[in-house]
Amino acid sequence: MAGAVAAKATQAASSVWSLAGRGPLFSRRILTENEVGDFLFAGFIVVVALVLFWLVRKVLVRWIAPRLRKRQKLGATAIAESFRATSIFVLFPVALYLGGNNLELPARLETLLAVLAMAGITLQVALWANRMLTVWFSLEAAHRPGADAETATALAVIGFICRAFLWAFIVLLVMDQLGFNISALVAGLGIGGVAVALALQHILGDIFASLAIVLDKPFVVGDFIIVEDMLGNIERVGIKTTRIRSLAGEQIVLSNDFLLKSKIRNYQKMQERRVLFTFTVTYRTPKDKLARIDQIVRDAILAQDQVRMDRAHLLGFANHGYLFEVVFFVLSGDYNLYMDIQQKVNLAMVEAFDAEGIGFAIPVQAVYHEGGVPMYAAGAAGSEVGRQ
Repeated sequence: MAGAVAAKATQAASSVWSLAGRGPLFSRRILTENEVGDFLFAGFIVVVALVLFWLVRKVLVRWIAPRLRKRQKLGATAIAESFRATSIFVLFPVALYLGGNNLELPARLETLLAVLAMAGITLQVALWANRMLTVWFSLEAAHRPGADAETATALAVIGFICRAFLWAFIVLLVMDQLGFNISALVAGLGIGGVAVALALQHILGDIFASLAIVLDKPFVVGDFIIVEDMLGNIERVGIKTTRIRSLAGEQIVLSNDFLLKSKIRNYQKMQERRVLFTFTVTYRTPKDKLARIDQIVRDAILAQDQVRMDRAHLLGFANHGYLFEVVFFVLSGDYNLYMDIQQKVNLAMVEAFDAEGIGFAIPVQAVYHEGGVPMYAAGAAGSEVGRQ
């Protein structure tokens, strides 16, 4: 493969030296087949093309770019910044090609100008894409919630990898335009890439997973998540691993690929918390008081701040009493706030039930005798299970 590329490079170099050696002949042919007016017109075309390129750059940088920045989107800002990478020097071969089209030139020289013009256009597109990627990754690191030094480093590495792939593709494209046979080179790179990918599949999987985490943002630093039986706050998102600080205090290190394949419960994204709880009252509760229990519970809940009542109903009949089910919402994802509100609701219910003479039912074990033989039965506190 390397020998074929070297042979092609030698052949191309020989062609250039041959063209240089026949320079006087080419010069005479160009001078005899073109008039002075043709040269002046070709030069005028070159100058006009360069001026147009300069004007287009000014319009892109001074008129279109500010309007894109006003959208305050990362993509639009990256495109706006890429306009600054427009290079008149890189586009100069394009101007030469446009001017050369108005002259009678040898076929080899026309081909050379066309190849140089295409290479210039390709290089200019590469400069735009390179600047766009650089700006996008830097802005992503700056605007990402919870961004830290590790996140910035991860984004910088991922950006470098993307730009490396970009320039590798551009180099292969330019070599193909220059006449090199890149099939063997691409085949060799493909085989080598497969071998490297197989050897580093776990590492590469974690790296691409970190890219997915950065772009998709299933969680950020500081979020409280639950993954399988592990829970804690995100402490750091790296290139290969993510570190979680558990409630017990230890640090849990998980691979990025494992995280993306797992079901993640992110409580930091919770806007409100649904609370469901049940309680039972004794079967000795009078019917009129039983009918007022749902309103007592509603009043206890609505007396709290940042809550939204849903329902409170007599759900059914348990072994030891009437079973009630209550649902309400805490208008915040803060767990401590939820626990504070739940405690206040419980205390308010205890106070109200005491005032009404309503007793909570609790499971008890009653022992009674029938015919002198001990018998056991489940019952409710204060209920009559059996008599001697």
